[in-house]
Amino acid sequence: MRKFLISTVLAVGITGPAMAETLTVGVATAQTGALAPFDAPVMEGVHIAVDEINDAGGIDGNIMIELIEKDVRSDAAQTSIAVQELADRKVSVLILPCDADPSLAAIGVVTSAQIPAVSTCASSPTLPEIGGDYMFANFPGDNVQATVSASWSYEQGHRNGYIIYSQDSQYTTMPLYFKDVFEALGGQMLGHDTYTIGQQDFSAIATRIAALDPQPDVIMTAAYEPDFPSMLKALRAAGVKSQIIGSDGIDSPTTFSLGDVAEGLVFTTAGHATEDSPLAAFNAKYEARYGKPPETVFNAIGYDLIKVFEAAVIAGGSTEAQPLRDAMANLEDVQGATSMITYKGTNGMPVRQVSLVRVNQGARELVSQPTPDPALIPAPRMQ
Repeated sequence: MRKFLISTVLAVGITGPAMAETLTVGVATAQTGALAPFDAPVMEGVHIAVDEINDAGGIDGNIMIELIEKDVRSDAAQTSIAVQELADRKVSVLILPCDADPSLAAIGVVTSAQIPAVSTCASSPTLPEIGGDYMFANFPGDNVQATVSASWSYEQGHRNGYIIYSQDSQYTTMPLYFKDVFEALGGQMLGHDTYTIGQQDFSAIATRIAALDPQPDVIMTAAYEPDFPSMLKALRAAGVKSQIIGSDGIDSPTTFSLGDVAEGLVFTTAGHATEDSPLAAFNAKYEARYGKPPETVFNAIGYDLIKVFEAAVIAGGSTEAQPLRDAMANLEDVQGATSMITYKGTNGMPVRQVSLVRVNQGARELVSQPTPDPALIPAPRMQ
């Protein structure tokens, strides 16, 4: 195993004089740009976990964690460049951005260097399938989230549905999984619309839906900000009263600041703090460090990621890339802040809990934390 400086290392330099056995983590995430609202909170959780472990003497009492961080600016090409630079520094494991597309841009580097790589919060189930043996995810899959939301919709008596999706990214095609499950349960799709990421005007889509007779009982989209707020406002302004269901991309402060237009909105996400839960404990740690409660579950997702690395180092008995990758692939029931996390028996897409949350007077209200029927979960859809 390697020896490195004890420190958290930024791209600008290294600090800390002491020497110890270290897990070196290369971080190529979007701290600026369109993905920053997701990766920036993730990194707050990462730092909480790293400091907690290092302050206690390191992983298993003697292995310190060192971060080498680079901002990829939400750009796929920059992600590939940053990952190559980190691979050249012989890191043991890589953290990639919160989206499948820039993460997949680094496939060649990851495969060639044979370093395990994990996206912070990409949820496309195709990520590890396309990425190969060294690519992992850290979030409930799109097909699993859609199964939870479609099943809940049908249970609520919704029989007519409509989906709005974009082909611009794998994530924003999640509604296609919703359609598969909703129809398998006996629901009927009245139609669909597509949009372009960054589209500013959703009035035409809203007008088309408002003209439908009957109106859809439920509308599902995986749009995220800034698209989602504009879409939601357009739908409500056009008189569409359908139940709106979103996905984890809208688990953000923006959603809860929209006022009456977001009331009753339901979305899937990776966790919800209940009394005495691990997530409630993490939230207390976050508030103690940052002086305010967390505004999104993505903080806790970052904490979870480091706990997975910790468990893999202990299970594999090594900080070297190959043993670490093999140990990660066989992890079972790792306790994270959001839920138990299992990789054993999967292709790199973790088995973890999905929470269904409702916006109620500007706050989160837990609807359910169901275990979806495996028979209903659609196979990954290649874009």
